[in-house]
Amino acid sequence: MTTKNTSKTATLKSQLPACQNPMKASHTKEKIEEIITHNKRGVFLVIMSAVLFSMAGIFTKSIQVETWSIIAWRGIFAALFLFVWIIYKRNFTRSFVKMGASGISVAIIGALGSVAFLSAFKLTSVANVSLIYAAAPLLAAIIAWIWLKEKITRPVAWGCFGAISGVLIVVSGSIGSLNIEGDLLALAMTFSLALIMVIYRRYPNTPSAGPTALSSLLLVPVCFYAGNPLSIDLSEIIPLALFGLLFSIAAISLTEGAKLIPSGRAALLSSLETPIAPLLAWLILAELPTLQAIIGGIVIMVAVIYSQKTRRQ
Repeated sequence: MTTKNTSKTATLKSQLPACQNPMKASHTKEKIEEIITHNKRGVFLVIMSAVLFSMAGIFTKSIQVETWSIIAWRGIFAALFLFVWIIYKRNFTRSFVKMGASGISVAIIGALGSVAFLSAFKLTSVANVSLIYAAAPLLAAIIAWIWLKEKITRPVAWGCFGAISGVLIVVSGSIGSLNIEGDLLALAMTFSLALIMVIYRRYPNTPSAGPTALSSLLLVPVCFYAGNPLSIDLSEIIPLALFGLLFSIAAISLTEGAKLIPSGRAALLSSLETPIAPLLAWLILAELPTLQAIIGGIVIMVAVIYSQKTRRQ
């Protein structure tokens, strides 16, 4: 009897690893699927933000008021919509009270970037602003590499190279006619956005809605001091309100998506705005892009698609 029991015990012990391996394999598979799901969600959110952000130039150039008035009213409506979103999510404490130093940094950097962004559209073409913005992947990847020691994968590196090459192609068609002040403001905006992406990558628990709303509100007193937002016509309120709504959606999508994918890839995907914005400017504002702009836009889109290539392990 004892011999039989001992034999059964030995048999059960020998079977334990065989039982555990399927469980471990199942857990690993679920983990991989979760990572893939997060990656797809991040890619979708960043692409959606790029499409919405590409409309900024259309709004800024179509609304016939001073830049400070656009910044003020867009900020007020964006903050209002974001407050509604935060209340709906019942996330006021985390969004504002617990945003921390990283959240405050995002708000300040975002405020400075917004001023540069909207002012650039008034001083140079939509194509130039969006094309300079395409440098964001390189800036974000470099910042993340220096600060976070984040590895730059080969597809992302080649994608960055392609994006920068596309920018050079487009700019080559408008050398001598660029507004330097507007281009420098666009570059400042690009750097601020790249830095914000890396901050969210470094501190993924930083809320997105709170800092974005605070960023908009920080500019309101400055705008009323530097401009005259109360002098605009009521007919301009509706497009400004729509501008604020789309901006708030785009900002949340970008920051939430940037948490789920590497900084370089997030910035590279957001550069889809580069070909979309000039296309909209051509269709709506009759800003005809040059041949170089079309070719450069195609190069950038190919770079974005290639950057999504993953190496099979």
